[in-house]
Amino acid sequence: MTNAPIKLLIAASGTGGHLFPAIALAEKLPDYEIQWLGVSNRLETQLVPKQYKLNTIEVEGFQQRFGLGTFRILGKLVSSVLEVRKLLQQGKFQGVITTGGYIAGPSVIAARSLGLPVILHESNALPGKVTRFFGPRCTAVAVGFEVTAKYLTNAKTIFTSTPVRSQFLDEGIGATLDLAVPENVPLIVVFGGSQGAVAINKLVRECATAWFETGAYVVHLTGDKDPEADSLQHPQYISLPFYNNMAALLRRASLAISRSGAGSLTELAICGVPAILIPFPFAAEDHQSYNAEVFTSAGAGLTFKQSELTADGLRDSVLHLLKSPDELKQMGEKAKTTALADSADKLAYLVRELIET
Repeated sequence: MTNAPIKLLIAASGTGGHLFPAIALAEKLPDYEIQWLGVSNRLETQLVPKQYKLNTIEVEGFQQRFGLGTFRILGKLVSSVLEVRKLLQQGKFQGVITTGGYIAGPSVIAARSLGLPVILHESNALPGKVTRFFGPRCTAVAVGFEVTAKYLTNAKTIFTSTPVRSQFLDEGIGATLDLAVPENVPLIVVFGGSQGAVAINKLVRECATAWFETGAYVVHLTGDKDPEADSLQHPQYISLPFYNNMAALLRRASLAISRSGAGSLTELAICGVPAILIPFPFAAEDHQSYNAEVFTSAGAGLTFKQSELTADGLRDSVLHLLKSPDELKQMGEKAKTTALADSADKLAYLVRELIET
């Protein structure tokens, strides 16, 4: 008799922050038979089917006040739980891992109703409402930051850090930066997460001329929602909506200006990039500020509230750092202390330990 592979359902949906860690984990479990659980109109429909079978459910988060819409969302939740339960039973799955978000709810409920082990990975320093509610009901909660455990005192937490895409760990993958940036100049990389950040874009364009005068180059990832994205033209300025080879770009960066999503911070940490962080002010429960606090308290960056940051303040902060290469280097080294390069291995080990025993 040959041993059949372990069957694992990965429930991860929505943004790169939920999907990329899950994909990184899946790559560490090549001997498992893995299927995916997602939502039909989210990013996973583009990323997942190339590698794994994608099953979809229709579920929403409870974002609005109590009303008629609440009953509709509750109906979808109940229906989704039944669908996932049927999927787990018919597919003879042996465990579930989810990276949080509203898809975690039906996944956790269905799996636990069948007595299956469930691991939830929470990448943010301040765990979301879903994690705080369902965490105690999971077999274990893997956390991206050590500080997260203090918000989950009723759950079994294990620090694993947050997995990153393989391109960030293997310098041979996508090593070449195919952008016109000279080798020996400071490079400022500006990005606002997967959606871009129009407010940051505007500030950067107001400041950039002063940075060019120091010899610095700027690679500015504007996102696709900025009507003024092409308004600044300069030989030392490269403006793109997106750039796929982020690992090579961040490895080359001297300094980053960015939002403070957990995925972005982990990638900055792995590449040792100091950062000026401007948390997204409308993030749920201001969780990006908690992420930024981890980075800045380690001495790896500076944090500014968007509502308080002026063009003068941003310009001068960057100029100070550009004129202090030793300080930048030390900040970059401290950034590396905030994440674990072997996070995917640690998470895979945890999955094996809880599902195979």
